[in-house]
Amino acid sequence: MNQRVSKIFRRGSRPLPRPHPVDLAEGLEHARGLDRPARTISRAIREVLRPGPVKDTLHGVPAGHPAHPPLTDVSVGCWMSAGVLDLLPGTEQASKILIGAGLAGAIPTALTGLADWSALHPEQQRVGLVHALGTTTASALYLLSLFTRHRGHTAAGKAFGYAGFTFLMAGAYLGGHLAFRQGAGASHAEPVSHLVPLGWHDLCTADELPDGWPVHRRLGYISLFVLRTQDGIHVLADRCAHLAGPLHQGRIVTETDLTGDTALCVVCPWHGSTFRVRDGSVVHGPATGRQPAFETRVTENGTVQVRPKV
Repeated sequence: MNQRVSKIFRRGSRPLPRPHPVDLAEGLEHARGLDRPARTISRAIREVLRPGPVKDTLHGVPAGHPAHPPLTDVSVGCWMSAGVLDLLPGTEQASKILIGAGLAGAIPTALTGLADWSALHPEQQRVGLVHALGTTTASALYLLSLFTRHRGHTAAGKAFGYAGFTFLMAGAYLGGHLAFRQGAGASHAEPVSHLVPLGWHDLCTADELPDGWPVHRRLGYISLFVLRTQDGIHVLADRCAHLAGPLHQGRIVTETDLTGDTALCVVCPWHGSTFRVRDGSVVHGPATGRQPAFETRVTENGTVQVRPKV
């Protein structure tokens, strides 16, 4: 009887499923225990990193896309190459040079990453905090590897290097989750060119628009930011390109843009991204992508018509 029960148990049993990496990453999104250190660190970053050219440069505004992701390739590429060379004889000097170059590249990579991370939603910051912990540990291990190699302990240096590479890959995986699953760094503006047909479209009457005060209007599936001024009627996609904040709830300010011209701008109420209302150009980050803009005209009967700017 016991043997029969044992056979049935073995036949009907299933191995416990192993946790998938994405399940672990998604679990971090809901790890509220990370909120307190995340708030403390992000508050300190915002106090030090005031709005201005330095902050915009760290976000990548002059480049037109986030600066952090391409910079990560420097350290990852150097350290991965060092790991390959460590498998070959007579490459100790080359490995040390690559590790040192990777450590140098880690400095601007960390600074740009901290700037971007400080302007994210809590769920993103939780994943980003563990991502930063992994890459920081990797950097520390590579620094220890370089120090150990200089002391002549090549085998130990290689061991520290491979340990660092393990943490680097774990951190890189979370960075990919942050970018591709959670959308950090990607444009969150609505794809106007795919959702709005060509040609002019009736929006509203000019009389119902307050002067100098932004309002929200809809054009089919698209939410629009509409501002009437003495210069005309300005229309942008309402969802901020940074993290989809409602621009119609933002402040209207006058700012000096990247070309040195003074322009009327809207400041996103969520994270302070600033766009020129005339054409959606980015004046200040954290957003780096242009806000979709519309051409406008008023017909003889007072109807405001819009079409996407090419």
